[in-house]
Amino acid sequence: MNNRAIFGAAGMFVFSLLSLPTSLYAQKKPSPSRPEVIYDSYHDTSLPPGEYSMAAPRGRVPREVEHPRPRRILAGAAVPVADLAEQNYVAPPVSANIELNFEGIPNSANGKALEGVPSDDNLAVGATQVVETINTAWQVYDKATGKSVFGPQQISALFTGLPGLCGQGQTFFWTDPVVLYDQFAGRWIISQIAGDSTFSTGNECIAVSESSDATGKYHRYVFKFGKNVLNDYDKLSVWPDAYYANYNLFGPKSFIADDACAYDRTAMVSGAKAKAVCFKTANEFSFLPANADGATPPPSGEPAFFVDLSSSTSLHLYRFHVDFPDPSKSKFTGPISIPVKAYTMACGGGTCIPQPGTTQKLDSLGDRLMFRLAYRNFTDHESLVVSHSVMTSKAASGERWYEIRDPNGAPKVYQQGTFTDGSNSLWMGSIDMDKAGDMAFGYSESNASTLHPSIAFTGRVPTDPLNTMESPATIFIAKGSATGANRWGDYSSMVIDPSDDCTFWYINQYIPKTAKKDFLTFHTRVASLKFPSCQ
Repeated sequence: MNNRAIFGAAGMFVFSLLSLPTSLYAQKKPSPSRPEVIYDSYHDTSLPPGEYSMAAPRGRVPREVEHPRPRRILAGAAVPVADLAEQNYVAPPVSANIELNFEGIPNSANGKALEGVPSDDNLAVGATQVVETINTAWQVYDKATGKSVFGPQQISALFTGLPGLCGQGQTFFWTDPVVLYDQFAGRWIISQIAGDSTFSTGNECIAVSESSDATGKYHRYVFKFGKNVLNDYDKLSVWPDAYYANYNLFGPKSFIADDACAYDRTAMVSGAKAKAVCFKTANEFSFLPANADGATPPPSGEPAFFVDLSSSTSLHLYRFHVDFPDPSKSKFTGPISIPVKAYTMACGGGTCIPQPGTTQKLDSLGDRLMFRLAYRNFTDHESLVVSHSVMTSKAASGERWYEIRDPNGAPKVYQQGTFTDGSNSLWMGSIDMDKAGDMAFGYSESNASTLHPSIAFTGRVPTDPLNTMESPATIFIAKGSATGANRWGDYSSMVIDPSDDCTFWYINQYIPKTAKKDFLTFHTRVASLKFPSCQ
């Protein structure tokens, strides 16, 4: 059965992946294709996850998995330039306080057959619970204490009994999970890519909880993107009219396009048959969809926003208006170019982050924006905050961040900065904003001689000078470096607690001790942070 309907031809062009790393070149091409509709190939409602086996999936996955990931060269972004946004301000101590600080899921929870993939760690926060996902496992914690109340369990267990690649034991690899909390409906969303043995075909497996209890039943969905199409590096978000997502689509040997999708949130919250409306955009890569934070939703009917790196001096913003009753009326418009201060991609977009005790350098992922793109409606203005890794005058990598205002009008950068910490390299960042306008910004931090890849944060309050962050603070000092591979994390996650709209929660990875191939021994760390000014 063909589960796709296409309204017009999808224009695209292809980039070679015959040699890695591959470069994707930003080009001025006609923007997005016409809408394509994908209907779920299967949906049902699960038992509570505790009713399913806690065992690892039966699909065999080789150790040290590093599925192909392309590079792209943005116009001018790999050519060293003076970063005029680099912060030289002597900042006061960060005013946010660390509250909880506890161990998350270790790599061992993935099962021996799955060790070695980058952690893909991220989390979401609900009314009383925190849910963490790493590449194949998930766990639920009590928000008040940080104590585990469920798991870790294989994410594939949530999809036990489903047909095709999403069914437990029917797939070859699992990757790129995302967990979200839909505060407008009080529901959890857990997604994961299930792929075949050739790494060429993937399905999107999505579970939407039946209630605000993450250990209860889930409405489960399978979406297929086509044979020999891998929907890689998925990133999802919550918006009032849909769950939005982005995928880097690959064929067996080539990049196809970025795919921006809107999933029918109303249908999925009720467990009904659902569809996704998608637009392919061949000249973008690793879009981020905006996640609506805070008690005040976006204005009624406002489109969702997607942002991408464009060049060394600009961002691209797109607007996605979805019409589920008549998908042909859906619109994905852009790009709107937003000027930024010139930067140089960290490590040319690739690998150069130093660590003590090894010549192995780490991947900066400097060729893309980092999860998440956080949206907030302050009533008198709307803001998006996002970050990426750039070269600095003293280190291989620092963290560039932006606050973009008026995304549905005349979007512009209200403030921006490149945050540094002396000769330490900062990367793998994630930023968010609370209801008072305070920002919390977490990241990995390392140097060549004294600091193993550790976890730190900074932040700012509205009374700080524009374009500046306060001083760095430590969440966790690691004692190990990764000696067996250059992959690190793939993404981390800073989110806001919907209950008080003031408490931030951050997750990132570390290695407890240097040993042979000890990228296999990553652990994760969860911390909550709060600015006293937010009440």
